[in-house]
Amino acid sequence: MTVKLIQPRMRMRPMDTGLKLHMAPPLGLLTVAAVIRGEHQVTVENENIGSVDLSDSPDLVGLSVTVDVLPRAIEIARGYRSRGIPVVAGGVHVTTAADTIPEDAFDALCIGAAEGTWPEIMRDLEKGKLQKQYRCKGPLRSEDIVSPAYDLIRTQPYLYCNVVHTSRGCPFRCDFCYNSGREHRYVNRRMEDVLADIRAIGQKHILFIDDNFAGSRAWTREFLYTIRPMKLKWNAAVSLDAAEDGELLDLMRDSGCRSLFIGFESIRPQSIRSVHKGQNRIEDYEKAVREIHRRGIMVNASFVFGLDGDTPETFPATLEWIVKNRIETVTSHILTPYPGTVLYERMKEEGRILTGDLSLYNTAHVVFQPKGMTPEELYDGYLWMYRQVYSLKNILRRRPRAKEQRMGYWLFNLLYRKYGRFTDWLCRSLNYERIGKLAQVLMRYAD
Repeated sequence: MTVKLIQPRMRMRPMDTGLKLHMAPPLGLLTVAAVIRGEHQVTVENENIGSVDLSDSPDLVGLSVTVDVLPRAIEIARGYRSRGIPVVAGGVHVTTAADTIPEDAFDALCIGAAEGTWPEIMRDLEKGKLQKQYRCKGPLRSEDIVSPAYDLIRTQPYLYCNVVHTSRGCPFRCDFCYNSGREHRYVNRRMEDVLADIRAIGQKHILFIDDNFAGSRAWTREFLYTIRPMKLKWNAAVSLDAAEDGELLDLMRDSGCRSLFIGFESIRPQSIRSVHKGQNRIEDYEKAVREIHRRGIMVNASFVFGLDGDTPETFPATLEWIVKNRIETVTSHILTPYPGTVLYERMKEEGRILTGDLSLYNTAHVVFQPKGMTPEELYDGYLWMYRQVYSLKNILRRRPRAKEQRMGYWLFNLLYRKYGRFTDWLCRSLNYERIGKLAQVLMRYAD
């Protein structure tokens, strides 16, 4: 049978450029493709990197759904279903909040991992007995996880195709995160499968895209020992508590770590407590940053504004902390109560949800009533943070002391953030893959 897998178009945030849309291919859909392509003809298309032909007639369409693309996914499904072509929706939003999706939007919902659902979907489709919901029968095991179909990637439209995941989920259950949903579990992949993916990519720069690369320190430590002789350069996301482990940080440095994405979320203790992020102790923030910097590793700090302890004064105080600690890159978000999370249920009960337009749920719009400020103050403060962090003055003030960090720092702060529209124009002229490879060459030269 012929199956078409589509990544629906996302809505860009105010500070985004086309670079965001072209960052990396959709590994979720490539994993679905790998699960079913042995017996079926599968294509993967990404609406973020170009137009998708929606007039064709595959036997089945699969859509990957985050909350903000749900309206677009429903629109795509409506077109196919009007012509008698069944549509299955899966992805993180479907898995977290299946009961919030209109019953008539899709023919079937895929709840949970592709490995535990898609084989059954295809068997039922062939019998003409597609069910309304498919759910994993039990916890996903390491040996069940399938490598993405990397060979299906069209590389030219992407800055980076060297993306690998070592795990699924996160061991923590912060209230605002999708991982607080009932269906999400944490599991590491088999190490030999991860190593096979790295070899299949065939590059020395690797982006590990796990929710928490160090969710199991024992697994991560063994993995870092294993890849240390490979002379990789890599980036990953970890929880703040990883910085408490000096041996782990040493292994990260020695195995080629160049930057760590960390969800600091807030510098206000009451704000952290409001979402039960117990692994973040604000009194340890500066020590954690010092320990990471001491090993020549950059920090990509993520902050969430609008938490219940936040006020208008949170914005300038956070900026001061960022500059003082020379945080190399910053990602800011407006607190967004995703349906199916603990935070959403609490805010819904409190009557604080302001809109049901899910296309606005992309961490760049105020969709709830904040406690410590007005919605307008929250939105304006969010935009102010981006302008200030990536002003030329503060880019210069935050520049890293370690020489080996500087090339990556200037590339991200100037070419991705400050002058991202120019870089995006350059990418569209030369193609994204070439610019991505040029950036990697420059970083190797700097090393």
